[in-house]
Amino acid sequence: MKLLKALCLVLTLVTQTAFAGKTFDTVKKRGSVKCGVTTGLAGFSAPDSKGKWIGLDADICRAVAAAMFGDANKVKFIPLSSVARFTALQSGEVDLLSRVTTHNLTRDTSLGMNFAPVTYYDGQAFMVRKKSKLTSAKQLNKATVCVQQGTTTERNLADYFRSNRMTYKGVVFESNDEVANAFATGRCDAFTTDASGLASERSKFKNPDQYMILPEVISKEPLAPAVRHGDDQWLDLVKWTVYALLEAEELGMNSKNIDSFKKSKNPSIKWFLGVNKGNGKSLGVSEAWAYNIIKKVGNYSEIFESTVGSNTPLKLERGLNALWTNKGLMYAPPLR
Repeated sequence: MKLLKALCLVLTLVTQTAFAGKTFDTVKKRGSVKCGVTTGLAGFSAPDSKGKWIGLDADICRAVAAAMFGDANKVKFIPLSSVARFTALQSGEVDLLSRVTTHNLTRDTSLGMNFAPVTYYDGQAFMVRKKSKLTSAKQLNKATVCVQQGTTTERNLADYFRSNRMTYKGVVFESNDEVANAFATGRCDAFTTDASGLASERSKFKNPDQYMILPEVISKEPLAPAVRHGDDQWLDLVKWTVYALLEAEELGMNSKNIDSFKKSKNPSIKWFLGVNKGNGKSLGVSEAWAYNIIKKVGNYSEIFESTVGSNTPLKLERGLNALWTNKGLMYAPPLR
């Protein structure tokens, strides 16, 4: 029995060693990050008029490229539907999934995914037409509801109506664009997805002011980048890239002023900028990895405000996505 246990342990260690560094090494050799994003969700990832992918999720991809290569442009954006995204990650079609994806137990285990820190704390909500005079999701009994197939949104919708002893008719589509278009053309009474997604779609409607998002938030939707199981080194780089965005904001460093911090005596800043050596070596990249992220992409606040913030068409407040020092949930462990 002891011999069998020992053999199992050896096989486990061999398997782990075989996978260790595989994605990291592949990305490094290729010279670019293949990043799975949405097929087009304003504020998170969508091509602009010149074909450049912009948005919060797209900038996370660029930040990882900046950490890895010192160049935020070394990214190949691969648009994926909600149904295809997990297969694309599992098969190696993409190295990183940064696609408004909720971190939950099933995806973290049976789907073979490892999640980096949350980049946007969200929750599912409902959007209706203002002329409906509805003020609460509790008034949606017997409503038709547009929803996207293959998402946590479908299950949350069913659970919410069941728990509140209401009924509904689901109008289901594969793509988010189809869902939004169906709602806009009157095929359903309400549209449900993450609140940020509703704000994104509303910003594209012909008359955005004719629609409102109801106050109820019916789920927790922590959106986070994901990588495959089996490559801790790649996960470490993605994970600490997100933390660097938050740490820079907390330390007051942004893309415009970061060079002025180079002579700082603050130990946290010296570790961040690579003046104190070791962090880059631990991650397998340049000691300037964190500096490159902020210089070339910006800190978390810069990304948030330029993509989904109060001065963008989405008009989202920081809320839960504020730093912990501002009563939010965003918090980075020490970078040392």
